[in-house]
Amino acid sequence: MVSVIPTVTGTVAPEKFGVTLMHEHVFVEYGGPSAEHCSAGPVFDRIVAACTSVVEQLTPWGVQTVVDPTTVDLGRSVPLLCALSKKTGIAIICATGIYHAAVYRRIRSQCGGFAGVTALFVRELTTGIDQSGVRAGIIKVVTGAPRISSDERELLEVAARAAVVSGAPIITHTEGVLGDEQQQILVRAGVPPDRIIIGHSCLSVDFDYHRRILDAGSYLAFDRFGMPGMLDEVRATTLYNLISAGYGSQLMVSHDSVWHWVNGPTMGTGACKNWKPTNFFERIIPLLRYSGITDQQIAALLIDNPRRFFTSAGAVQS
Repeated sequence: MVSVIPTVTGTVAPEKFGVTLMHEHVFVEYGGPSAEHCSAGPVFDRIVAACTSVVEQLTPWGVQTVVDPTTVDLGRSVPLLCALSKKTGIAIICATGIYHAAVYRRIRSQCGGFAGVTALFVRELTTGIDQSGVRAGIIKVVTGAPRISSDERELLEVAARAAVVSGAPIITHTEGVLGDEQQQILVRAGVPPDRIIIGHSCLSVDFDYHRRILDAGSYLAFDRFGMPGMLDEVRATTLYNLISAGYGSQLMVSHDSVWHWVNGPTMGTGACKNWKPTNFFERIIPLLRYSGITDQQIAALLIDNPRRFFTSAGAVQS
């Protein structure tokens, strides 16, 4: 019996992961993907070609796996992800979940309530998304600020139930706050803390906030390197401080980049010039090395920690 992780083109053993980026978006279209983005044709083919170019830029850095936590209401296109993975060989782990509270309310009504949404998530994790047979490998949940709304709290509880039933891990969106509250809600609902990664934790420089989450057993994602709004040097310093404090085995990295965003900004240009999925390798690793972080500690962020997270959290038996 071997533990394996679902990707859009089949299962992969965790030891095959290699370098893993924990939060990148291949494609985003608010409201859900339109038909031309879900089936072969000129538009679809152009997007696949553009995203193939992105993967080719990642290849020299050894990237073998990308976690794409795009939910259905952000434009998750399983056909597009499959086409890109088959063309390039990169392993893509896609997500179930819901981003917008208004969409959750609509889907909850369509599914007949809380239990129906839970069943939908479990089905996408264990059987497949729609009729594709492609299984999600992670659950995405979201909270805003300054507090967790009632809909967000309920969606966290839905995600927790689905995680307990399926064994899948959970990745969260935060605004740099409330990650500790997310963790408490999920753990109280039965999710082991090491099956949770608190996203966008690099939006905070509060060491005590980070330490509370880490000491309770979850992972933190420093997953917005290159995104405008905060200097990468600040993100890197915060990451360095946590590694130096002994938390290097609970940290993962990424960019939250969008490789093709319908009506959105273009990564790698203008104010977004460093917002691209090669940024950590090109700019952040040299900063960390200069500060005294070792190659072994960097490998933990990119290889060892993602592998351990999915091995304990999302593995199925085959």
